[in-house]
Amino acid sequence: MSNVKIDGAKNGPLLVKGMKTILMADGTEKEVEGTIALCRCGGSANKPFCDGTHSKNGFSSERETDRSNDRWRDYEGKEIMVHDNRTICSHAEECLKNSPSVFKAKEKPWIVPDAASRDEIIATVKKCPSGALSYTVDGKLYDKFSNWTGIEVTADGPYHVEGAVEIEDPTGMTPPNQDHYALCRCGASKNKPFCDGEHANAGFKDPGVWE
Repeated sequence: MSNVKIDGAKNGPLLVKGMKTILMADGTEKEVEGTIALCRCGGSANKPFCDGTHSKNGFSSERETDRSNDRWRDYEGKEIMVHDNRTICSHAEECLKNSPSVFKAKEKPWIVPDAASRDEIIATVKKCPSGALSYTVDGKLYDKFSNWTGIEVTADGPYHVEGAVEIEDPTGMTPPNQDHYALCRCGASKNKPFCDGEHANAGFKDPGVWE
């Protein structure tokens, strides 16, 4: 576990402790000091930082998603088994874009591990930013793919967290995969504190660049 910690304030911002830099959507790194408050209501005029707007726009940090669905499902192929937890998915669609023959959102089963090479599937799973996907080869589980510790502010989307950063939230929800996960910053997710892709439906727009 890293020295960075994230606390989700009830009906308020994400309080980040121990972070030295934040990666912006354009690839630049911005230095930060002490505890920083990141907006997660979507309304701050000083994104990605909180400006107190959550107290005016009625933001609620409550989780609405049914917790009974929070479980792993296994899809077994001849050379690889793919594991999926739909509850934590941020719908970045990296799987659909990179291995469309394997990941088919509108079909059942929606993951067909024998439809592409093992190497292709591994490369695709590693691109999943939410931690919803992992895989097993020869009896060994692979679910830790981060190569740095930090927070990336994505354009028009969530915060991508990597490096086994501990998070505490009033909802009591912890990421199924502590190695990497995606946090809502638009305020519309029903799976707070995590992103569920609602930023697209909510029309959330922010370039993810701190001037």
